[in-house]
Amino acid sequence: MNATPSSSPAMSYFAKELSWLSFNERVLQEAKDKSNPIIERMRFLGIYSNNMDEFFRVRVADVKRRILLNKIPDANFEEDEILLHQIQSKVLQLGKKFNQIHKDILNDLNEHNIHVELPEKLSEFHVTWLKKFFHDNVLQYILPILLSEKKDYSDQINDTMTYLFVEMTNQKSHYAMLEVPTDRVSRFVILPPEKTRRHKTIVMLDDIIAYFIRDVFSSFFSFDDIQCYAIKLTRDAEYNLDDELEEGLLDKMSKGLKQRISAEPVRLVYDESMPDDMLKVMKKRLNISQHDALIPGGRYRNFRDFIAFPNVGRQYLENKPLPALQSTAFTNHSSVFDAISEQDILLYYPYHTFNHLLEFVRQAAFDPDVTQIKVNIYRVASQSRLVSTLINAAKNGKHVTVMVELKARFDEQNNIEWAKTLSNAGIKVIFGIPALKVHSKLCVIHRKEKHNIVKYAHIGTGNFHEKTAKIYTDFSLFTKHEGITEESDSVFRFIESSYKPFQFDHLMISPVNARETITSLINKEITHAEQGKTGRITLKINNLVDKELVDHLYFAARRGVKIRIIVRGMCSLVPSSLSGNDNIRIISIVDRFLEHPRVMVFHNNGKEKVYISSADWMTRNLDHRVEVATPIYDAKLKQLIIDILELQFKDRTKARIIDSEQKNSYVRRGNRKKIRSQIAIYDHLKKWESNYNNE
Repeated sequence: MNATPSSSPAMSYFAKELSWLSFNERVLQEAKDKSNPIIERMRFLGIYSNNMDEFFRVRVADVKRRILLNKIPDANFEEDEILLHQIQSKVLQLGKKFNQIHKDILNDLNEHNIHVELPEKLSEFHVTWLKKFFHDNVLQYILPILLSEKKDYSDQINDTMTYLFVEMTNQKSHYAMLEVPTDRVSRFVILPPEKTRRHKTIVMLDDIIAYFIRDVFSSFFSFDDIQCYAIKLTRDAEYNLDDELEEGLLDKMSKGLKQRISAEPVRLVYDESMPDDMLKVMKKRLNISQHDALIPGGRYRNFRDFIAFPNVGRQYLENKPLPALQSTAFTNHSSVFDAISEQDILLYYPYHTFNHLLEFVRQAAFDPDVTQIKVNIYRVASQSRLVSTLINAAKNGKHVTVMVELKARFDEQNNIEWAKTLSNAGIKVIFGIPALKVHSKLCVIHRKEKHNIVKYAHIGTGNFHEKTAKIYTDFSLFTKHEGITEESDSVFRFIESSYKPFQFDHLMISPVNARETITSLINKEITHAEQGKTGRITLKINNLVDKELVDHLYFAARRGVKIRIIVRGMCSLVPSSLSGNDNIRIISIVDRFLEHPRVMVFHNNGKEKVYISSADWMTRNLDHRVEVATPIYDAKLKQLIIDILELQFKDRTKARIIDSEQKNSYVRRGNRKKIRSQIAIYDHLKKWESNYNNE
């Protein structure tokens, strides 16, 4: 019987919010890294900015809500006041780094004959062209909001957009706001060549509007001076749903989204060159409280648009494409069902093409022997081929069931529309379990074979999303294993009838048996270590913040278990936090693809147990979501996953060390071979596929 972590000395943890900021700092490192192509560096600034938007909408908003609970008697959240101050301090520090990196990138772009210019620095030829462009293509979308002194305008701002705050001065000042219409006009306006085609000039839409701001207001206002500065407001992403029984879930969700639009602001970012008097007026008009993060920044707001920064130069200024690989296991057969019947198949996106998964469902949609298709949707593409295929399956008389997660944050509106579309097509749509998000990545197909119903299953770590499958790394398992497919089918029945008991002997299901199973597997490694055998755990995960499991890892390490972790984002575990403990090693990899899969490998006395999962080690994923982890039983596929993890631990280019000080130091190369794991994995899979027929 193993001792429990509760008998251990007091543990220490990273605050998950500060740990997340450490992750985003790693993204910023990629923007700074001159070994990356210059266009990709600019795009990393966009990724960093997009990440920060979500951080404030979700994480900072949550801290702010907890602080507001101080007004409740007996509440004790003083540590959250300190945490909010630490967050704001770190954000300001990172903001300064961001602004400097942006300036450096602009200088480096100049060396490649790409110039991001202000209109006032352009030639007469380009100013004339720009004036016509503004009046023909931009002015029609400018809709100013005139501001009065007594009204709060914060609920009139769309927090996905950039705004210009305008001051017109005569004998007195008048103020207005206007949205920069990046949903109608490209943020990056490419000017026609004046002399040489080698010289490329880009002007930001914000700057064009600011330059011609007089043309917007002069017909209606008399002023001696007019000036404007960019601002961006971020809101709390949470919303409340009432419990009116007579109101349908779709209506509740729609009402909740409307609440989000007018939710409390949690961050206001503004151009730091804005005059103090103007800043004071802006704060008052937007009702900014003492707990909101008022953050000065550079000239531009809403940098997330820079994810799509155009490459107007040579091809080498952005990453060389890695053509998606075909799975030989699939291409050797004309039918996906014949392929899966021969053996389990594992894909690793984006190295493998996502088309194999779409083909799995497409063939099922018209195969005369297929009777049922069940899928759960968390996020899908805006023009989803998967959804189109499911509708086609229903037209072909298949019984199609789609579990749509309406509470997928920031995809709620899309999923509401998909639910309506699917229902109108005659598809059975279910909405899951109250208080539990369904985050699993399942597809189960029923097929008649020799007078019996045989089930095929897909279990993945990522969403059924054609676009993100090109930039997120994720595993997909296709199997006909009777135990796994039957239990996968039971997950859908569990979602519809959660009050019924279900037995899961193969799959780890949150919130049914995942926590208990993981704890048991950790304890087995502790037992092996205490018996003088090898105790070893290898994890690849997005977020590691569940304190109960973190404590189990601390305890296991002190008992001699060797623990290696690859974590992308938040990590509450502090490596080597206990005296003499050197059994925990954590790295993080940030590169051209977003590391997204969850993998668990337990040494199991030499008979490794390998799982891929949809769940992070977070309390919400283990206790408050429906998640699925599947064992990998095929020996070759287990070894392939282990080989991929080993390549990542050998990374000497993009791997950072997660240490007790959150320094984000790169793993030292020493005299080892310089390995960039994402490229090495691509090469390994390419060789693995080419050798498939020879094995």
